[in-house]
Amino acid sequence: MSPISVLPGLPDPRVAAKGYAHADRLVSTEWLAAHLDHPTLRLLECNEDVLLYSVEHIPGAQQLDWHVDLNDQVERDYIGRDAFQSLLRAKGINEHTTVVFYGDKNNWWATYAFWVFQLYGFDNAVVLDGGRAKWIAEDRPTTTAVPTFPPTAYDAPTRNDGTIRAFIEDTRAHMQAGQPMIDVRSPQEYTGEKLHMPDYPQEGTLRGGHIPGARSVPWARAAAADGSFRSADELRAIYEGELGLTPGDDVVTYCRIGERSSHTWFVLTYLLGFEKVRNYDGSWTEWGNAVRAPIRQGENA
Repeated sequence: MSPISVLPGLPDPRVAAKGYAHADRLVSTEWLAAHLDHPTLRLLECNEDVLLYSVEHIPGAQQLDWHVDLNDQVERDYIGRDAFQSLLRAKGINEHTTVVFYGDKNNWWATYAFWVFQLYGFDNAVVLDGGRAKWIAEDRPTTTAVPTFPPTAYDAPTRNDGTIRAFIEDTRAHMQAGQPMIDVRSPQEYTGEKLHMPDYPQEGTLRGGHIPGARSVPWARAAAADGSFRSADELRAIYEGELGLTPGDDVVTYCRIGERSSHTWFVLTYLLGFEKVRNYDGSWTEWGNAVRAPIRQGENA
């Protein structure tokens, strides 16, 4: 895990004060406000509600539409190398730029985009602590102007799914080995009471419940009231104190399609310094529909 070194002032002292293992992976709204005009900075706003960007966004931010920009439009998978390369070139991003991800929903989709970029080894990236909501709540400047940047000649490597991504067969083996797994969905989804997030439509899952052995820790427990991440001590109390995890454990996270679980993956990997965390992005829309995939219902794992 290489350090972020392109931009000055990292790690951000306000973030470092929260005691994270890799504080250089987060920046505060104060830090971003002071560096908005830095020529090697690129902001990517990735929201669940893709219409929010056109309403207002941070000056200089470009929209990243997770539906179209990150996902293959035929197969259920992420875009291939050529498409990823073209995406970054068009947005003026290369190995000399630092990308700041942020978005709505306490950065669900920002950490999801960050995770997809990591599949391609794009490591010079950070997340805005508190995301879109915190920036706007502090009455910081916004705009409707859509920026453009000179295209780059970025050369993308081959995608590496083996380190931070778990497929269904990996997850089944993980379950059979009794390795720790975190279900970050709502308690009602975990027990099987609901087949979808509260206040969301049913999205095609045929069975409710959770993967045997998975522990329930809703993703939002990692977020403070203002949408920023809780301190390292508070996070350790949840994941190490309550679950008994240690940074050396092999952990799989999952949710519905991998967006909420990418938030917990980010917490464990960068804020607490866990050494091996994989996000099962197939998550419940795959597992809950798979023939003979074992399911447990109720509160017990």
